[in-house]
Amino acid sequence: MKRKTILFANSRSAWIKGIAVAVSAMLVGSLGACGAMQKADQLSGASNASSEKCPVTVNKEAKGTIRIAWQAIANADLVVKDRKLLEACIPNATIQWNQFNSGGDVVQAFGSRSVDIGLAGSSPAVKSVSAPLNLKVKVLWIHDIIGEAESLVAHNSSAKSIKDLAGKNIAVPFGSTSHFSLLSALSQAGMDSSSVHLINLDPDKMAAAWGRGEIDAAWVWDPVLSKLKADGGSVVTSSAATAKNGAATFDMELVSDDFIKANPSAVETWTAVENYAIGLIASDPDNAADSISAQLGNSPKDVKVQFKGYSYPDAAEQSKIFSDQLPGIFKATAQFLKGQGDLDAVNADYAPALYTTAIDAVAKQ
Repeated sequence: MKRKTILFANSRSAWIKGIAVAVSAMLVGSLGACGAMQKADQLSGASNASSEKCPVTVNKEAKGTIRIAWQAIANADLVVKDRKLLEACIPNATIQWNQFNSGGDVVQAFGSRSVDIGLAGSSPAVKSVSAPLNLKVKVLWIHDIIGEAESLVAHNSSAKSIKDLAGKNIAVPFGSTSHFSLLSALSQAGMDSSSVHLINLDPDKMAAAWGRGEIDAAWVWDPVLSKLKADGGSVVTSSAATAKNGAATFDMELVSDDFIKANPSAVETWTAVENYAIGLIASDPDNAADSISAQLGNSPKDVKVQFKGYSYPDAAEQSKIFSDQLPGIFKATAQFLKGQGDLDAVNADYAPALYTTAIDAVAKQ
């Protein structure tokens, strides 16, 4: 671990400014171009599976390179990746998987047109389609609804509430759903970001900082969350608690407008494959956990424990969520983020930021 310093942030505007720079320097990208990834730490992870037979209608129309941003989160996206289902279902295209550490990094990659499809949390998604970014992207899919899977853990077992961490160093990846949940929890407790020392830290750096005693607490997801708990961390609160108080968070998939226009059939095939994989988590969790563990590098038993921290709605459920709930949830999230100084303005309507054509089609199948 070469990084020896930690960024203490006095303002959350640094994240917005960094992305604004990336947007202003957009690279010209296309489906067939393999643009250099930004903020990607690793390429595709190990796989125990060879390409399987496509479980949905094979799409022979789509060609070129499809650039996908993935994160190490226990959801159906890793089942799809591990089993090479997209490779089987879109055989005439090259599927390029690139790993990112957080949704903030994925949004930067969309800003530089380095990815076509990518996983980001709901708060980075809202930022991406709001001022000052106003990226040309849409929300395509809900990978999961976050619950106990993202939690605040503290070194000091006597910390029973977030108020007990006043003045302490709390690590969180800025621009992530965990960051949003942390800010929400502080607000719900009558505190704000000045009540603690917020540290912008990627998940893969947290365990080392924790071991060196540089942080007192961290709000993060698995597998890092489990590592910190095993190293003496005690759970103070979670995203499930903040959701109950009106600050729900999701892991979502973003897709660029250019990719939708050029490859609508590929977008529908992607959605159908993800819906199949979500069904596998529900119907055969042991099998799904085997694939996810191969990507995360932990045991299938650990993965099944992680499943309990999320909810995985299928396409039929998501179709209703997209039409009935998400525009309002996004607007409420944007209003909160604007109050925190993270947005310039709240969109009048967030429905245009949702791409429902593919999800509605898959829901009817």
